[in-house]
Parts: sequence; structure tokens; C-alpha cells
Amino acid sequence: MTESAPPAPAAPAPGALDGADRSAAPAIDPMVDPVGPPVRSTHTNLALLALAIGGFAIGTTEFVTMGLLPEVAAGVGISIPTAGHVVSAYAAGVVVGAPVLATLGSKMPRKTLLLWLMGGFAVANGLSALASSYGLLMAARFLSGLPHGAYFGVGALVAASLVPAHRRTWAVSMMITGLTVANIVGVPLTTRLGQSYGWQWPYAAVAVLAAITVLAVWRWVPFCPPDGGATMRSEFSALRRPQVWFALAIGTVGFGGMFATFSYISPTMTELGGFSKGAIPLILAVYGVGMTAGAMASGPVSRLGLLRGIVVVMGTIAVMLALFGPAVAASKWLAVVAVFMLGLLPSALVPMLQTRLMDVAHEGQSLAAALNHSTLNLANALGAWLGSIVLSAGLGYEWPSRLGAVLAVLGVGIALASGITGRRSAQVARTR
Repeated sequence: MTESAPPAPAAPAPGALDGADRSAAPAIDPMVDPVGPPVRSTHTNLALLALAIGGFAIGTTEFVTMGLLPEVAAGVGISIPTAGHVVSAYAAGVVVGAPVLATLGSKMPRKTLLLWLMGGFAVANGLSALASSYGLLMAARFLSGLPHGAYFGVGALVAASLVPAHRRTWAVSMMITGLTVANIVGVPLTTRLGQSYGWQWPYAAVAVLAAITVLAVWRWVPFCPPDGGATMRSEFSALRRPQVWFALAIGTVGFGGMFATFSYISPTMTELGGFSKGAIPLILAVYGVGMTAGAMASGPVSRLGLLRGIVVVMGTIAVMLALFGPAVAASKWLAVVAVFMLGLLPSALVPMLQTRLMDVAHEGQSLAAALNHSTLNLANALGAWLGSIVLSAGLGYEWPSRLGAVLAVLGVGIALASGITGRRSAQVARTR
């Protein structure tokens, strides 16, 4: 469905440069529209729903393996620790695929690229369901991860182009809601499916969801032209911008703190909080509810201004992580509240970081937006590794969250440095 785009909005006054906090109003860079020309759609909510269904499928396949490691290990004849490499294979696919596919597809119409990405995702998950050996499963999971970051990156650009500039973060958060809802509904249901009928069936179910996404995107998402000036060289030009690296560093370091805690959430709840193993699925569901609430709260919080909102949320994450261990040890009710906040606060940050990257990347939109998800997977690996070091040193389960608080404080420092550097750049530009 092709529809003509309305006239582009007027550019703001000069001075709203890389580091300036530009999101309190619908500001667009005077030289480059951050998301491309606005797109008129008579099905905006349905288009966002179509994008969210894809996020739901991705979130389900990303996390369901963690709950089925014993079944996967028995199914392909490996140990449970070795089965953990299957999770790593998917994460590696995300890290590699995000920049590569987003860059290679930069000249394609965005709707077309989304269709190809989700079609490939469906095939790769189908191959995961059919894998009969450890090697084949590892390859299939790597392939399944390749479209992840590019889909969310390009999908964020499409979502932002469907609404007025001041609602961009809200639109991005609605797309990401699919990922968060997957932790409430998709992961528990497919985990039960895999436990009852075999580990292959969750991957088959995700392949079906991906096929439904292809149909929904084709039907409801309007034609979204590519950036006419986009080339591989222009996409990689985003990496020459300090503000892009600041935003990526905030995600890597700041979210590393959250993953240092969440990676060990099950033993933390049982050993420190006194919960039974049977309560862990409910606790994970509480985490998923927090994630969904956080994604929906991101839009209102961003009205503070993107960079200001990032600093506020990251600082709140630092406080929450510092109190996480004592809260879990104090009482089960406080532990549940702490888990909810562990889901809510970082999820509120994701759409703001995504929008920030779109603002500062200029002509390298697709690559920068996709790299956000590469950094989150790097944060996953960083947090889990640092948490393992703390636990291996003989410290208790309250210590990964304390380490996470330190990382979150570093994230605040990076965000403040980003703002200071940006303001200096703006001042220099005004004096020329």
C-alpha cells in the first residue's frame, strides 16, 4: 500500500546539534531528518501492532532457550553447560547481523527490508526446529539471531516516521512492547510447550509467528522509502560521530549492570530471597510485567528531554540496583517489588536510547539504530561475565546487583559527558 507523504515539517533554528538536548520539542536536525520523511498511514495503530508482533516473536525465541536447556541438551546429546552455548550463538548472531544487515539493506525501501528480515527469521527458526544435532542447532540459532537487531533498528525508524516528531519515542516504545510482552506470555507458554511436547516446538511456533508478522507488515505498514542518499559509506559515517559512540557506551555499560543482576535472578531469589524453585516462573512473569510497564512509560519520561530522561532513568537504575540485594533479603514482598523495578527501569531506557541514536546518527540511520541491539547483547555478555567473577570470588548473591549499581553510575557519567561534549560542539558551531 503506497501513500504519498505530507510535506516535511519545517526545520528548527540552527543550534540543535548532536549533543544538545533536542527532544523536549519535535526538533529535527536542520540538515538531516533523523528518521526520514514522515509517512502518512490510515492504519498507524495496526502498523505498530504488526511491528510489535515481530518483536513478540523475537523476544520469545531469544529467551525460551534459557528455560529449555535441559530438554535441548537431552535432545541433541550434549551437557547442560554446553547447551548454554546455544544461547550464546543467538547473541552472536545479533551482534554480527545488526550492523551487517542494516548496512546492506540501507538502500532498500524500509518496508521491503522488514519483510525480508522477518521472512529470514521465520526460515531460521524453522531450521532450529528441524535441527537434529548440536552443530546444526548452533548454526540455526546463529542464523536466527542475524535479523534481530536490524529488524528492531529499521522497525524503530518506520515506527517513528508514522507519528508526529514529538511522539517518536512513544511509537518506538509501542513496537518494543512486543518484546516485553513476550516475557509475560510468549516465553512461559512456549516453555511449557517445549516441556510437554519437545524442545523443537517452541521454535516452530516462533516460525509461525514470524510468518504472521510478514503478512501483517505487508498488509498494514505503509510504503516507507529508503533514505535517498543512503550508501554503505554514509551508513558507516555514523561511526565517526562521538555522540553515536556515547549513546552506544551508555547502553553497553548501563545495561551491563542490569544483566549482572538478571543473569543470576533464579539463584538470587532462591538463595537470598528464600523462594522455592516453583516460584521462579511467577517471578519472571513479574519481571516481564515490569518490562512492559517500562516500555509504555518511556514516552512520557522522554518529555523531560531525551538526554535528561536518560540521565534520570540511569541514575534511578543505579539506586535500584544498590538496594536490590537488601530488598530481596528483607522480605518476599520487597523482593517482588525489586524484580518489577528491575524490569521497568531498564525497559524505559531502551526506546530513549533508540531515539537518541536516531537523532545523532544523521545519515547513518539504519546502522546506528540497529547497533543499539548489538550493544544490549554485548551488555548481556559483559554483565553475566562480571557477575560470575564476583560470585566466583566467594561473595554472596547480593553482590552482582552492587556491581551493577557501579556500572549504572558509570552510565550516568557517560550520559553527562555526552551532554557536555554536545553543548561545547553547539557553542563552537554558533561562533563560526
